[in-house]
Order: sequence, then structure tokens, then C-alpha cells
Amino acid sequence: MTVPADVSAATAPVLSLPDFIAHWQGHRALTRRVIEAFPEGQLFSFSLGGLRPFGVQATEIHLVDAMTVTALRSGEWPEPDWTAGPTDKAELLAAWDAVSADLAEHGPHTDPAFFTRMHALPWGEMPGWVAAIYAVDNGLHHRAQGYVYLRALGIEPPAFYDR
Repeated sequence: MTVPADVSAATAPVLSLPDFIAHWQGHRALTRRVIEAFPEGQLFSFSLGGLRPFGVQATEIHLVDAMTVTALRSGEWPEPDWTAGPTDKAELLAAWDAVSADLAEHGPHTDPAFFTRMHALPWGEMPGWVAAIYAVDNGLHHRAQGYVYLRALGIEPPAFYDR
């Protein structure tokens, strides 16, 4: 990911930290409902066009979010084991809920300086706010694929505006 040189120059937040956490949690809650909408037998097996099954994509969202929440709390960016993770819906939802609880508990207490400092992530160096927004964007991107899969399975996905 390439970050323009001037992105860390921002001095005034667009959102307060509580507003950002609430926004992120709203997206996480909606993605959780997408996970719940999948039939157990399809979550980790159904795919279209050679794309990964949604359960695998949701596990990626979970791992990126967990890494980002860890960084909000500690400043550390431990690279996840991309080959590990939940293998069924119940495990995925339990892991999902644990990250949501961690974000609710620790996110609001993040040092504001975290967002303007540069951080070394597994895929490159960037300011904390760019990395945090990336986590949200990654979830949106993959959730959209989940919507397509649900529709292909004949299932009406949750309303996207109902976060």
C-alpha cells in the first residue's frame, strides 16, 4: 500500500475516537450478520469465480481486525498466522465476538498519538489512522463479496444500511 507523504500531516480529527470505534463496530456487527446468514455447509465451501469462500474471507477480516485492535492497545503489529483460524461458523462467531469485545474495551483508550505515528505492518509502513481505516475497508470489501455469495445462494443478505 502506498501512502502519500502528506497523510500524517493532519492535525484535526475528522471523527472523534469514540465515533470511529462506533463506526467500526457498526461494520463489524453487520458483517457478523452476514456470517450468520450463511448456511453452515456453505460458509467455508461455497465460492464463485475462483474466489475464496466467504468463511475464509471473514477469517481474514477477523485476523486483520484482531491485529489492528492489538496495535491500538499495545502499539505492536503481530502478523497473524494466515493459515490458522476458525473452521466452522460457531468458532468464527466466537472469535469475532472476542475481537469486538476487545475493541469495545480498549479502542476508546487508544493514545491519540497512535494515529499519527508511523507503524510497520506486515505489508508496509503507514500512519496508524491509515492502518485503522484499512482494517475497516478490508472488512467492507470482503463483506460485499459475502453479499454476492448470499444472493447466489438465494439468500437475502442483511440490509447494508442497518448497521
